[in-house]
Parts: sequence; C-alpha cells; structure tokens
Amino acid sequence: MSEQAFPPEKTSDLSVAQKPQHDKPAQGSTTPPKPFPQRGVPIITGINRVGLAALYMKEVRRFLKVQTQTIWAPAVTTLLFLVIFTVALGREGRMVLGVPFASFVAPGLIMMGMMQNAFANSSFSLLAGKMQGTIIDLLMPPLSPGELMAGIVMAAVTRAIGVGLAVALAMVLWPGVSLAMAEPWAVLWFGLMGSVMLALIGLATSVWAEKFDHNAAVTNFVIAPLSLLSGTFYVIDNLAPAFQAVSRANPFFYVISGFRYGFLGQSDIGSAGAVWTAALGVGLFNGVLAVAVYALLRSGWKLKN
Repeated sequence: MSEQAFPPEKTSDLSVAQKPQHDKPAQGSTTPPKPFPQRGVPIITGINRVGLAALYMKEVRRFLKVQTQTIWAPAVTTLLFLVIFTVALGREGRMVLGVPFASFVAPGLIMMGMMQNAFANSSFSLLAGKMQGTIIDLLMPPLSPGELMAGIVMAAVTRAIGVGLAVALAMVLWPGVSLAMAEPWAVLWFGLMGSVMLALIGLATSVWAEKFDHNAAVTNFVIAPLSLLSGTFYVIDNLAPAFQAVSRANPFFYVISGFRYGFLGQSDIGSAGAVWTAALGVGLFNGVLAVAVYALLRSGWKLKN
C-alpha cells in the first residue's frame, strides 16, 4: 500500500493548548518560572528576617511617635528623684562608697528608669492588641513564637537605652554628678541584662493581663517596690541582717548594684569576683526567663482563644 494512505499523525491543537503554560519559558526570558510549591511545604526556612525587622520597626516607631511621653518624660521624672534625694540626703558633703551621694545615686536612677520603661514598652504590646481587637495582626504573620518574642524584647531594650541616655544627659548637667565609667563592661552587661529581664517580664504580663488594670497592678505592686527597694538610694549594709537577706534575694538588686559598679568601681555586692558571679547569675536568670516566656507564647494561652 502507498504511504499516502497512512499520513503521519499530527498533534492536535487541543492537546497543545492543554499543556500547562508554566512549562514554557516566558517570552524574552531564558529560564522557565518556578512552579508553586506544594501545599504544606514551608517557603520561609530558618529565621524570618524580614518579618522580624518589620515587627521591630513597628514597635520602635510606636514609642517614638510619642517620644515626649516615652523618652523625655521619664528622664525628667528621674531627674526629680535625683534633685529631691540629693537635697534631702546629700547635704554637708555626704559620702557613700567613697564618692559624693549624687554620684552614688545617679547610676541606680539611670538603671531604674531603663528597667521600668523596658517593662512599660513590652507589657503594652500584646495587651493593646487584645484590648483593641488587633491581636490578629501579630498572630497572623508568619512569625514563630521566638521571633515574636525577639522583636518585642529588642524594641523594649531600644526604648530602655534611649531613656538611659536621656537620663544620663540630664544628670550630667546636675552639679556634683560624675558619670565617668570605671568598668565599662559592667555598664554594658548589666544595663543590657536589666533591660532584657524587665522586657521579658513585661511580655509575660502582657500575655496574662486582660485589661490595663492588671498591667497597672503588676507595675505598682511588683515592679515599683522591687526597683525602689533594690539599693537604688542606699547600701544594704545599713540594713538589718534579715532585710539584707531579702535584698539579696531581689534580682533587681544585682542589676542596679552591678550597673553602679561599672561607674564607681565598687558596689555593695562585694568584691570584683562577686560582681562577676552576679553578672553570670543575671545572665542565667534571663535565660530561664526567656525559655519560660517562649513556652508561654508557644502555648497560645490567652492569645488564641
């Protein structure tokens, strides 16, 4: 039979049209586009750096938008503490730990202001979302509990550093105050650890609190007493042995006294070796606190129900 009786098969236009278009390279490009990943396959692996940076910037811009209230007002309030206590207790050249009273109390006030504002910043983040109904804006994005915690804590530490610098600037202008650093490592370490500690406590409070009254209760009955009774205005050697034991059980005491050691080169913690031990202890305490807060966020308690 002739070959003309059996012409070669032709591919139908319909079968060509049914071919998936992503198999063809785009016009003008040399490589075909990547197909969509299958369902359940994560696209973001490792740390979501873009989301973490966005959360951090959002939190920072939130308190910078009202910096008169969040940065400069705490500086003025802390400066008033310095003025009142210096006038009341620093007369006649009173010396504490070998330095004038104003130079003794100034580092403690700086650290106290940093800690209180770190707590205030992180304790507001999730609570405001729960009260305003916008908590989904923090829970919906592809951020892990660790990334959510890191973004909020880093923003709180940023605010604490800003307040500390503002307070230090205001105190330098007060006569009789010297902020020359004898041990810069102690200033950096205890300043950072104190800010992180209160940021973590504030974040846990923000998860637990259901209204602003709960947040205010923790501030007034826990944070403020622990700050004021941590040796900010006195050395614990002047206390009775029982009250000295209570002070040494207060983690705020080691943060404030260690921060003061960085400026004065001495503190009521003890020798230089005791200060190094306190620095290690504060770091371990923050590590345990961070694990507890991470577990709290991961559980979704009072956030996803």
